[in-house]
Amino acid sequence: MSRGPFTAVLAANTISIAGSSLTLIGVPWFVLQTTGSAGRAGIVAFCATLPVVVAALVGGPVIDRIGRRRVSAASDLICAVSVGAIPLLHYAGLLEFWMLCALMAVGGLVHTPGLTARYVLLPSLAEHAGTTVARAASLYDAVSRGARMVGAALAGVLIAAFGAETVLLLDAVTFAASALLVAAFLRGVPAAEPQRAAGKVSFAGYWAELAEGWAFLTRSRLLMGITVMVMMTNGLDQGWSSVLLPVHGDAALGGATTLGLMISLFGGFALLGALLYGVWGERFPRRAVFAAAFLLCGAPRYVTAAFTDTPLPLAVTMALSGLGAGVLNPILTTVVYENVPEELRSRVSGVSTAGCELAMPMGGLAAGLLVDGFGVTRALLLFGGTYLLTTLAPLVFPAWRGLNGTTAAVSRTGRPLPGSVPAERSRHPSER
Repeated sequence: MSRGPFTAVLAANTISIAGSSLTLIGVPWFVLQTTGSAGRAGIVAFCATLPVVVAALVGGPVIDRIGRRRVSAASDLICAVSVGAIPLLHYAGLLEFWMLCALMAVGGLVHTPGLTARYVLLPSLAEHAGTTVARAASLYDAVSRGARMVGAALAGVLIAAFGAETVLLLDAVTFAASALLVAAFLRGVPAAEPQRAAGKVSFAGYWAELAEGWAFLTRSRLLMGITVMVMMTNGLDQGWSSVLLPVHGDAALGGATTLGLMISLFGGFALLGALLYGVWGERFPRRAVFAAAFLLCGAPRYVTAAFTDTPLPLAVTMALSGLGAGVLNPILTTVVYENVPEELRSRVSGVSTAGCELAMPMGGLAAGLLVDGFGVTRALLLFGGTYLLTTLAPLVFPAWRGLNGTTAAVSRTGRPLPGSVPAERSRHPSER
């Protein structure tokens, strides 16, 4: 057993996600300060997230063929170049709006395959480290959320002190550091190296592998339900983070420092939620915990922001919302690993990620257009109401009962696939 590769991935994710939190605040703030248009901020968000869907959809087979270590490292290096070019071009007086959109699109295109490559390695790395997948997933999510907390707080301070351009340069450095960690410490891990197909590599074979991931996903009502629900909430959250919260922060919260504090509160309490779930979460039915957590982390943020122009009420709401958000990913990660065999995880994860991110381009664009057309208050209420209706799904649809006890993954012939978890071995402890 060796904890080195798992620790390296945790460190790489921590550094990379902390840097991404800088961009999460830095780019919208940069656009608002240089253009004064919420609509343009929405357009930039659209350009950054549309390629994400394409990359996630076709990336699964590519990740397996090239190797998860190589994909992760290359992804972060390209992101470093694309993000770092924005402030450098701005300093040189050469940055046009279309260039900003193009650079964000390049980053969006390559970022998701890198995240997916690290994500699908978790079961193998957990086995190497001598821990369970559930605990590894909780720790993985916890450090990710902790990194977002630190990155957001740092972004607010740096923007106030040095400007958004400095934040983007620092993000480029974090991407480069993440790439070096993965390239150095995952060398020699079998699951991180290229997974050669049995047959000859061909375009038809590539699409057959992609179709296999899609077919597996659509055969599971639970996995499809998760994908559709997360697709909706990701789109709404993209509008929140890229347009609605920055505009509200600029108008009512006093600037970038307070905005960074709000995101840090959310991330800090999400970290606490993930850690609490890792310790005690397996004692409770997943469906009940998941439904309550999603209701808490969604609509209240939007409604509170719509009806208050002081920081304290939103700060309390962001903390409670973060606590609920922290338990979501450990549950979803565990359910996916229980239901999807190892040899299909990259393909299924790629298709699922594409579905989950399908609404993100429209979320940022719609938020920008709504703010410009009807004002931030109405946009917040519309997004919040939609969020509430979406998060009622686990309480309404029977397929979500599968969160409490997974079933074995089956092939087209009806036989269990290798690596799937039999139903009698995956019941929740509270049901035994």
